[in-house]
Amino acid sequence: MNCPFCGYNDSKVIDSRDVNDGVRRRRQCLQCELRFTTYERLERASLFVIKKDGRREEFKREKLLRGIQVAFQKRPVPAGTPDSLTDDIENELYALGKTDIPSGAIGDVVMAKLKKLDQIAYIRFASVYRDFEDITMLKEEVDSLARHAVTPPADQLPLLPMDELPVPPVKVIRRARR
Repeated sequence: MNCPFCGYNDSKVIDSRDVNDGVRRRRQCLQCELRFTTYERLERASLFVIKKDGRREEFKREKLLRGIQVAFQKRPVPAGTPDSLTDDIENELYALGKTDIPSGAIGDVVMAKLKKLDQIAYIRFASVYRDFEDITMLKEEVDSLARHAVTPPADQLPLLPMDELPVPPVKVIRRARR
């Protein structure tokens, strides 16, 4: 490890700690004696996504995280939920032991996990992932979700078909004529 200050190629490790997915090391340069921090992380084999049109592109965790964050936007979920869900999905994909994974398989894994966590986030993700052509397809998905309903979290509003939603009475306000 080269010293970032003087460029000398040798240092000693002063402290070493495990962090999320790697090791954090405090080092001291043997020449200038200044201290610096390095992080070591296991580099996994490359994972490639096979798109619907046959293209092959490298898996990008950030892209997956962004899609999940959009689905959870303005939902009552703990702050770290999108990150931990993305970690779980990424670990599951690497555990498959394959280098090429169809995008559909990734989407199915995401949808299965979202369905258990938050039904609204699930519908949001499904509307983009399944590319609904019209409102009828979206309604079919909501109806399917309602038929196979998993008990939603206590702080989540239930999904009801529109005809079952209570209609609040309309209050007519009339202005006095002058």
